[in-house]
This record gives sequence, C-alpha cells and structure tokens, in this order.
Amino acid sequence: MFDLSYTEEQMALAKTARDFARDKILPEAARLDEEERFPEEILKQAWELGLMNCEVPEAYGGLGLSCLEHCLILEEIAWACAGVNTSLAANSLATLPLLIAGTEEQKKHYLGWLVREPIFAAYCCSEPEAGSDVAGIRTYYRKDGDGFVLTGQKRWITNGGYASWYTVLATSDPTPERDLKARHRKIACFVVERDLPGVKVGRKEHKMGQRASNTTDVLFDEVRLPRTALIGREGEGFKIAMKTFDRSRPWIAASAAGIIARALQEARAYALERKTFGVPIAQHQAVQFMLADMAIAYEATRLLCHKAAWMVDQGRLDSVVSSMAKCYGADMAMKVTTDAVQILGGYGYTKDYPVEKLMRDAKLLQIYEGTSQIQRMVIARNLLSETT
Repeated sequence: MFDLSYTEEQMALAKTARDFARDKILPEAARLDEEERFPEEILKQAWELGLMNCEVPEAYGGLGLSCLEHCLILEEIAWACAGVNTSLAANSLATLPLLIAGTEEQKKHYLGWLVREPIFAAYCCSEPEAGSDVAGIRTYYRKDGDGFVLTGQKRWITNGGYASWYTVLATSDPTPERDLKARHRKIACFVVERDLPGVKVGRKEHKMGQRASNTTDVLFDEVRLPRTALIGREGEGFKIAMKTFDRSRPWIAASAAGIIARALQEARAYALERKTFGVPIAQHQAVQFMLADMAIAYEATRLLCHKAAWMVDQGRLDSVVSSMAKCYGADMAMKVTTDAVQILGGYGYTKDYPVEKLMRDAKLLQIYEGTSQIQRMVIARNLLSETT
C-alpha cells in the first residue's frame, strides 16, 4: 500500500539537500544563470555529500538510494536552481540504461567510475529531427567485425560538453520511410567513452532558462566501438529508452515541486509586504486565490511525484503514473511561476527578483524527456485501450 510516511533517515537526507541548496547553490544561482556557467565546483561538492549518482547500487560503490529518496533530494536542489538540478540529475539519467540492461562488467566499470571520481555522464537520445519521437532517430551504427561503428549527431544533450562517457541510442537503419514497428526494432543502445576517436562536442545551446546546465550537440564520426559497448541486445534500444523515461519522469515532477515551492514562497512574502489601496495585496481576494492555487499545485505535484517514485521502488514501472506526474508537475510549475510574476507585477518582470528566472526555468519541464503533449498521448492511449 502506498505510504506517505518518511523515515528519520529520509528526512535527514532531505535536510542535507536543503541545507546544501540554501548554503551553496542559492547564493550562486543568479550569477550562474546570467553567465550561463556550468556549476562544476558546486556539483563536485554535491558529489562529496552523496547527492549525485545516489541511485547507484551499493554493489557498485554507490549509496543505493531509492527513487523516492532521490526525488526528495531533487526537490530541494530545484528550489534553489533548476539548472543546477538538471545538471546533477543528468548523471543519473545516463546510468539508467546500464541499470536496466547493462552487464555486470558494464555496471562495475561505468557506475563504479561515477562514484570513484566526480565525473559527469550524459544520455544521448534527442537529435535535430527526433525529440519526443525516439523511433525517428537517424544516428546509425553498423557492425564491423566483432564490434560496431557509430555515426550521427545528437542534440540538446545535458552535460554534453563535460561528460566522460555517454549512453547513446542509435539505429541500424536510418531510412525515415520505414514503418514505425520496424523503426522500433532497429534501435540499439551503446555506452561510449568521450576520448574515443571520432567523438566530438558540438555547439553549445544558449537557452531561455536553466542556463546553468550545459546543453550541447554531441557528434559521432565513424566511432569504433567494441562488442562490450552494446547495452542489452540489438533491437532492444527503444524498450530501454521507454523504461529509462518511466524511471526518470518522477525526477522531473520533483524538480517541478521544488520550483513551485520556491515561487509560492517568493509570491507569499511579496504579497504580505507590498501594499496597494492602503493594505497589503495579500488581503485582496484575487491574490489570495492565486496563492491558494499555488499551494494546491505544490501538494498535488508532490503527491503524484512520490506515488510515481514509490511505484518505481516497488518494481511496478507504470508509464501512465509517471506521465501524469511529469505532465501535471510541469504544467503547474509553468502556471505557478507565471502567476508569481503576475503577483510581483513590474518587479516580477525584472532580474531584481527571482521569479522571472523561475518562470524561464519552468518552461523546459514541459519540453524535455517527452513534452506535455506526449505525456497526454500516453495517458489517453492507456485510457482508451482499457476494457470495461
């Protein structure tokens, strides 16, 4: 049965993340955003505290935290800066294909590497012509003796410019005209080290929000891979990608909860201080209703997030619940931050107050790891396929 109680250890973990977010991230967040600076030193400090790579099992040197415990960390980090949070979570995203389908040797090497050194990793799925449509990827591989050769271009890769290794989706048939089922069956997943000949980092994206996260193209030009680079079996790449997203979407909901909590805090404080017509604007019913809706959005997002995470931890991966958590959380983060800007009025539209950054940061939640529209498609198809 779904249980909302938290252990003393989980509450202590959340406090550790909360203190780190307020003491180390918050003072730097505006500067990192303004300068589009990757928070390398902050992330190394997070690594030392065990706040990165936290779901790596104990068998490979990690803490072996649950998805729910990871979400508790991510909410606190996102409260301070969503860009730092995305950079931190990207390491874990890269590990999921290995956790789902990797060999023992792959796990020992790559997961062990993450916990031995404060390095970065990245998950390479999206391309110029393939975002939410994973089956539409054009990066391709061919067999070469006992190994493979990989060629293609990945886009919007978080940590792309700093990663020491990548998990990469590629197809054995880049022909766009092939039917959907055939496209699914042609995809494979590989782990690729950054220093291999032919691996290059392309252009850096200059983004509207989450500007502290490093987002780049990653290029593969006739990259030769050993047989041991294949994760799972050929043809299993699409299935691995879908399971990866089912497991990672609760993290996006946790990020949304952190952003919503911060926006509510900033809007509430301003509403109690700012006066119009002789009274604080918090006394105006229109503002009260907006604040109430923010509080509702926070509680509902957090509940959906924790239910989705709990189901992951129970071994009951559920695409619908994870899609609901991500979709609702992302949409509410966008609405709440927009309302926070509205409550602050002209001040909210300036960089003197943090709500404009929160609004810019929130937008990405509706786009990456499957847009809000894709999540609704997943939910609707499940509803319509149910038998009554």
